[in-house]
Amino acid sequence: MISKDILKKIRQVEIHTRRLVNESFIGEYHSVFKGRGMEFGEVREYQPGDEIRTIDWNVTARMGRPFIKRFVEERELTVMLLVDVSASGNFGSIKQLKNEIATEICALLAFSAIKNNDKVGMIMFTDKIEKFIPPKKGAKHVLRVIRELLCSVPSGKGTNISVALEYMNKIAARRTISFIVSDFIAHDYVHALRIANKKHDVIAITVVDPREQELPNVGFIELKDAESGEILLVDTANPLARKEFSALNARQKQERSKLFRSMGVDEIVISTGKNYVEPVIRFFRIREKRY
Repeated sequence: MISKDILKKIRQVEIHTRRLVNESFIGEYHSVFKGRGMEFGEVREYQPGDEIRTIDWNVTARMGRPFIKRFVEERELTVMLLVDVSASGNFGSIKQLKNEIATEICALLAFSAIKNNDKVGMIMFTDKIEKFIPPKKGAKHVLRVIRELLCSVPSGKGTNISVALEYMNKIAARRTISFIVSDFIAHDYVHALRIANKKHDVIAITVVDPREQELPNVGFIELKDAESGEILLVDTANPLARKEFSALNARQKQERSKLFRSMGVDEIVISTGKNYVEPVIRFFRIREKRY
């Protein structure tokens, strides 16, 4: 039985993300993610201005006057959401937790996909596969995706991105548009990502929080790793400690982005302290120009 609070939250996410899709995303999504190709639609009589190369000479010969072939885009695609639901997502220093932002982004992508008659599936993972939702169409299916993300009580705490990528390669026979939604606080996923990106169109959505990038000057604080439980005492009044913390996170960010670029994997960086709409739209527009 789903609680009233969860139902209310599902409704809030649905209303918010549907509005964004209708106002900003529907055209962007369609222009970036094309169908698998063109398929034959119909034959019709030639009209002035039609491309001569599309003339169907067999039909033209039979009918005694020119006819052309018309093709339509084979539109249907499959969008797969690989969502990190590990313990590190339960953090946020501004208005929302990282996993709350991740849920809204997934809803946004899912509603955009079904608006274009595409299928949506989801793999929820920690250091193991937590749940798999097979790809389907329809608004009810998207609501199920949202519900699973909001109601999820993962049994694992750690993060293993390779497990999710390997699982997707096993269950997805055809090419998918695969969004990995994670903070990417993980290791040893390079090989699995390289293999997955050869078969699928992989996009990384990195969700970060400002306090993971810089420490405030508030004296001694305990930093706890949500996944391992390790606790570290840090003197944030020490300028050198704050500088080293920032430098370490900046270096990790640069290395991650460099890795994605080297593989041809697009990355969208989302901060809990900023509106996530702008970076997603920027990604769509940059990608549209490229392709």
